[in-house]
Amino acid sequence: MSIGPPAAGPSGTAVSPAPFTPRIPGSKSITNRAALLAAAAAGTTRLRYPLVSEDTLAFRKALTDLGVRMSGAPWDEHWEITGAGGAPSGRTRIWCADAGTAARFLPPFAAAGEGRFVFDGTAQLRARPLRPLADALTRLGATVRTAPGGALPLEVDAAGLHGGEMDLDGSSSSQFLSGLLMAAPLMRTPLAVRTRGLVSRPYVDMTLALMRHFGAEAAEDPAGTIRVRPGGYAASDLTIEPDASTASYFFAAAAVTGRTVTVPGLGRDSLQGDLRFVEVLRRTGARVETTEAATTVTGTGRLRGGFAVDMGDISDTFMTLAAIAPLADAPITIHGIGHARLKESDRIAAVARNLRSCGVDTEEGPDRLTVHPGRPAAARISCHRDHRIAMAFSVLGLRAGGTLTLDDPDCVGKTFPGFHEELSRFCPEYDIPVGHGSTRPGGSPSMT
Repeated sequence: MSIGPPAAGPSGTAVSPAPFTPRIPGSKSITNRAALLAAAAAGTTRLRYPLVSEDTLAFRKALTDLGVRMSGAPWDEHWEITGAGGAPSGRTRIWCADAGTAARFLPPFAAAGEGRFVFDGTAQLRARPLRPLADALTRLGATVRTAPGGALPLEVDAAGLHGGEMDLDGSSSSQFLSGLLMAAPLMRTPLAVRTRGLVSRPYVDMTLALMRHFGAEAAEDPAGTIRVRPGGYAASDLTIEPDASTASYFFAAAAVTGRTVTVPGLGRDSLQGDLRFVEVLRRTGARVETTEAATTVTGTGRLRGGFAVDMGDISDTFMTLAAIAPLADAPITIHGIGHARLKESDRIAAVARNLRSCGVDTEEGPDRLTVHPGRPAAARISCHRDHRIAMAFSVLGLRAGGTLTLDDPDCVGKTFPGFHEELSRFCPEYDIPVGHGSTRPGGSPSMT
């Protein structure tokens, strides 16, 4: 797939100044968390506007394989989930595909039940760490076996979890903590967790907020210990917010093309920490307005650099900033992102290599990246089967002086199957792949 700059006026920025409202699909993080909590709850929950993508469909299939009853409305405008009123039972194998949330959230859910459960996934997912989670489940009473090094496949012999007090290493992923917390109301006794080196803290806050929405009692004391009481969950309908990580690409597109982008449904009370990406764009000179109902970003077509920013709490959006950083008037350093080396790819190394292939001077360290101003040259972008790399460099392509080619444009299906069509709607000059169509309003394929 090739991408190039939009038509420009005398100033060099995009011609069309009209405000644009992208059709951002639902949040993956909220969809999968809410689906799990609804599956554990007593009663039937309706999730409105869930994300329908490879990751959420893998999560949904895993839940149904665990015995959860789920159904979808036409065009998947909502899912109805009839909860089991507790944890699953039985013997089954669960295929997580590429979904890290499935591999981190579902083993604790299963371990709180009874039976034998085997979790596995693609080679990409097998390469991601699970040792902290496996060790925690063992301390809570489950029998857990993993592949060498603490990875998938992971087998759980479950007879319920007893709760108690524990320490957890959160330096590689916040998902281990979120998985344990969501299983805690299903345990026999209260769970108290102290976490060392926690990354991506806003995702834990999201988890706790959703747990409370479904009736759980969870609180954090001044020392940072999170305590959850047993008692299960109650069904509770929920409207899924647009995905803030996905919205970052369109906010960035506004910043670099001098246009205005508004995303309704992402307001001041958003559960998603990644909405804080717009504050980073504000530092580059973009105008940002967040109301109770929506967030709007207006770009000038020029970016300010000359700053450093810690994006450890919003690391899923660091690639968005890094990809557009060559367009800034001074270097930009992003730090606090060491754990991003353990995602779908080594994201720091992959972004640095791709920027260098565009002729952009880029330096990297264990947890940082510095991008210098430059005029991106024609290059082939290696996506590493990583949806966020593909989407981030697509935004750079809107202003690149040459042509950027994505080696795997379809990898965006992990979270936004209709991304290329939507970016083409924003910028008609954007060259989408032939045959990369969608069948659902908003760009996501219908769930089967």
